[in-house]
Amino acid sequence: MGALSGSIPWYTMMVLHKKSAFFQSVDDTLGVFHTHAVAGLLGGILSGVFAKPDLLRIMYQDTNYCPGLFYTFFKGEVDHGFRQIWYQLLGAGFIIVWNVVITSLICILISRIVDLRMKEEDLEVGDDAAHGEEAYALWGDGERMRIPLRLHIGPTIPSLCRKRFSIPLTRKEGE
Repeated sequence: MGALSGSIPWYTMMVLHKKSAFFQSVDDTLGVFHTHAVAGLLGGILSGVFAKPDLLRIMYQDTNYCPGLFYTFFKGEVDHGFRQIWYQLLGAGFIIVWNVVITSLICILISRIVDLRMKEEDLEVGDDAAHGEEAYALWGDGERMRIPLRLHIGPTIPSLCRKRFSIPLTRKEGE
């Protein structure tokens, strides 16, 4: 379950994201959809597949639980396993609808106060425009602005500490 919940979201983020026109049109710089939606949905469905009967008896005292699909194959009660998968899909559907509604309301509220998107000229410059530094500059694929837009504060405290509390890297021979 852990291997699938780690590798499938990675695959959707690194491979499918680049091939899909829909994902290319969505501004998801941090891969939030892949790390939360894909991994969460996959974890929920796989919980319906691997729900262990012994653990379910501990959690739910009544007998109205359905073990995971994997365990129902051994007992010949596959319909109970598919019922558990159906419960997991219903729960995932509820969470998806809930997130869409609540996130939309939050975004509408915030958009009444501030803009949700940066100006186009700032987007062209990138993170330098907003923060004065480049984010995700991996393998030399970006450029840095020569004059950052943030204030420079000198290291006054570390220079004081360096002289007063210096730690020798090597010991003297007599110690």
